[in-house]
Amino acid sequence: MTDFLTVLTTTDAREKAEALARGAVAARLAACAQVSAPITSVYRWQGAVEESTEWQVLFKTTTARYAELEAHLKAAHDYDEPEIIAMPVTHGSGGYLGWVAGETSAG
Repeated sequence: MTDFLTVLTTTDAREKAEALARGAVAARLAACAQVSAPITSVYRWQGAVEESTEWQVLFKTTTARYAELEAHLKAAHDYDEPEIIAMPVTHGSGGYLGWVAGETSAG
């Protein structure tokens, strides 16, 4: 198991994406969060194919902080079932990953 993750979520407004990013970083659940420009999402929801404009938020965190980050995102998000996907970081620069570990330490 890897010690580092990138965690992805989406939301329907830039302000909401920035608030999710700020909240997670302020709580030390992520060392960094990047908000991407609008994307078009096409998905099936409640039996219908939907299309919407969304903003992606990509969080950099550790596996030790994942459960708390997921809980934070579920509580702060206004979607019924928000996308929360974690992907392992298999390689990265030692300095950067050390920074992520330090910024997400609970102490």
